[in-house]
Amino acid sequence: AENNTIEKKTITLAHPAQVGMGQPFAVRLTSSRTFDRLSVKWMGKKFVPSVSQWKNRHVAIVMLGSDVLAAKPGRQALKVSAWTGGTETAWQRSIRITDRAYPRQELTLPSKMVSPPPSELKRIKAESARARKAKTTWTDQRWWQLPFYRPVEGKITSAYGLQRVLNGKPNKPHRGLDLRAPTGTAVKAVAKGKVLLAESHYFAGNSIYIDHGNGVISLYFHLNKFEVLQGDMVKRGQIIGRAGSTGRSTGPHLHLSISVQGQLVDPAPLFKGTTDHLLRYKAFF
Repeated sequence: AENNTIEKKTITLAHPAQVGMGQPFAVRLTSSRTFDRLSVKWMGKKFVPSVSQWKNRHVAIVMLGSDVLAAKPGRQALKVSAWTGGTETAWQRSIRITDRAYPRQELTLPSKMVSPPPSELKRIKAESARARKAKTTWTDQRWWQLPFYRPVEGKITSAYGLQRVLNGKPNKPHRGLDLRAPTGTAVKAVAKGKVLLAESHYFAGNSIYIDHGNGVISLYFHLNKFEVLQGDMVKRGQIIGRAGSTGRSTGPHLHLSISVQGQLVDPAPLFKGTTDHLLRYKAFF
């Protein structure tokens, strides 16, 4: 018990007390001693964040969040364990997910893009499986840093969370940002990472998925042209493609989504500040 008390004094856990539905947030562990092992559990999944050094301290940061498609307001359990010097320090906290009222958006699209013909269903199913695998990729090394690089300069034309109605029928909420971008506009990577997918999809059109490490993946849809290939390593701000209107699209633009541990979160906060902004700092000892 005495050792455990000492360990708690040498390790700081920081996370927000509450977050909006669909919003990303961060959990940070800081220790004066080397971590032997780490574990972070959120929404039934366990993660082992990478560790870096800063001012002679050992720091582990993991990005988490909820997805507006499935999230419900209320408290979610956060479980964190850290082992230093062979001793485990454990925390069990709860983070309150607060409700958000997202506006409604009605769109008119070609009928085949709302109700695909049977001949396309096999293709769509295969693309969905590859996309799902890409969105849940975990790489031990963390390449991402905040703020993210804005992929195009155009303004946001459709925000995250919009309750979409397609051809008069309720559809899934919008789980990304639509950014104004004329055809041919250079699209740039939000952070350093590895290209997981660069291929054409029925709904998303020409799509790129980039792994930024520790469960953070960026998705770029409706591209006119690819400038990278699957397996390429890219730098923050590197041109990866050109904007277009391929797939289910009402006109030239870039759709950007961010997957965090498989949850599609609101990308907007990730362009506004450092990791401290995602912590909304509150420490527990």
